[in-house]
Amino acid sequence: MILTRILKVKYPYNINEQMKTVTNKNISVIVAIAENNAIGKNNELLWKLSDDLKRFKKITAGHTVIMGRRTFQSLPGGALPNRRNMVISDIPGEIFDNCIMASSFEEALSLCDEKEESFIIGGGMVYKQFLPHTRKLYITKVHREFDADTFFTEINYDEWNEISREHIPATEKNEFPHTFIVYERK
Repeated sequence: MILTRILKVKYPYNINEQMKTVTNKNISVIVAIAENNAIGKNNELLWKLSDDLKRFKKITAGHTVIMGRRTFQSLPGGALPNRRNMVISDIPGEIFDNCIMASSFEEALSLCDEKEESFIIGGGMVYKQFLPHTRKLYITKVHREFDADTFFTEINYDEWNEISREHIPATEKNEFPHTFIVYERK
C-alpha cells in the first residue's frame, strides 16, 4: 500500500528539463596541472608561475569564480577582487566576506548564468563535480611531476577540441616550463 502511494507521487519538475538547464550553463574550468595531474598539497599550490597567475587574473576578471571552502581559505587576501566569488560549503550557515555561498554543487550550478562564463577554480572535488558540465578548459600544463595530495580528475581528451597552445619556458619568474592550452567540448 505504501509503495503504491510513493509511485503515484508526481514530481514538480521534469528531470530531462533540469538536465537541459544544467548543460546550458556556461561553465569553464581553469587549472594548472602537473604531468602527474597533481594540483596541490596541504591546501597550497605546488609552484610559482608568474605568467600563469597573470593569465588567471586576465581570464577570470569580471566573471564568477566558483571554489570549494578550502580553496577559498587558501587565498591569501580572501575574496578575489573584480570577480563574483562563489564558495561551496557543506557547513550550514558558513559565510565568507564578499562571497555568495552555495551549500552544494547543484546549488552553485543553479546560481550560474547561462550566458556569462563562470570559472571553476578548485579544489579537486569541485573540479570533478563540474567537469561533466564544462564547456571550456583553460589548462596550464606544468612540465614536471610533483608530490601532492590533490589531483585533477582524468580528462577524456576525445571529448575536447584543442583551440590554442602556447609554450612558456622556465625563467626567473616562472620556475618550471609550462604550456597554456585551451580546449572546447566537442
